[in-house]
Amino acid sequence: MFNFKGMRFPIDVILVCIRWYVAYPLSYRHLEEIMEERGVSVDHSSINRWAIRFLPLIEKMARKHKRPVGGSWRMDETYIKVKGVWKYLYRAVDKQGKTVDFLLTAKRDMAAAKRFFDKAMGANGDPHKVAMDKSGANKAAIDAINAGRDVPILVRQVKYLNNIVEQDHRAIKRVTRPMLNFKSFRSAGSVLAGVEFMHMIRKGQFAIVGTDAMSFADQFYALAGQVRPV
Repeated sequence: MFNFKGMRFPIDVILVCIRWYVAYPLSYRHLEEIMEERGVSVDHSSINRWAIRFLPLIEKMARKHKRPVGGSWRMDETYIKVKGVWKYLYRAVDKQGKTVDFLLTAKRDMAAAKRFFDKAMGANGDPHKVAMDKSGANKAAIDAINAGRDVPILVRQVKYLNNIVEQDHRAIKRVTRPMLNFKSFRSAGSVLAGVEFMHMIRKGQFAIVGTDAMSFADQFYALAGQVRPV
C-alpha cells in the first residue's frame, strides 16, 4: 500500500500523469500542457517527483503478477544518458521476446553483468541458455556463475540470436528519447522501471484476474490497484 498522505492531487490524476509519461514519448513539460488543457494545473516538477517516488514501487508490486519467462534468454545492454554521462541498461528477453529483467548500472564490466544476472535469476529462475554478443565481460559473468553449478548455463555468442533483444531496446528508447538527459541515477532508475513495466504490460506479461480483456491503460491501473489514500 502506498502512502498518499499529504498529496495535493487525487490519486487518479497522479496515476494518469505517470502512466502517460512511461507509455508515450512525452516530456514532463508536455504533460504539464496536456493536463492544463484538461483543466488540471500541475507543475512539471510535481509530475517528476511523482514518477520518481511511485513508479519503482508500482513496478516492484506488479512483479508478483508477472508470468514466467522461457529458459532461453537473449541478453544485451544499451546506453542511457545520466547527467551528461552514458550509463548502461542491461536487459534480457526470452526467445519469445518477453522481458526477463533489466538493471541500470554505472559501469559496463563483469561485476555489473553479474549483478544483472544475479537479479534476473533471483526473480525468474535460472536459464538453460543465454545468447549474448561478443562482450568478454558478459561471458566472464556467466563463467563466474557456472563455476558454482553442476550443470552449466550454455552460452551462445552469435550476433543474429541477439536481434530480438536489440529490437526490443527500441521500444524503451522510443519513450526515453524525449526525456533527453536524466538529472540523477536515482531518477533514471525510477523512470526506467516504469517504462519497462509499461512495455511488459503491452507484451501481455502480467496475470491478474480480470485483466485479460482490459486495455493496456486499465491493466496499469489494475496492477497499481493496491494504491489507496491513507
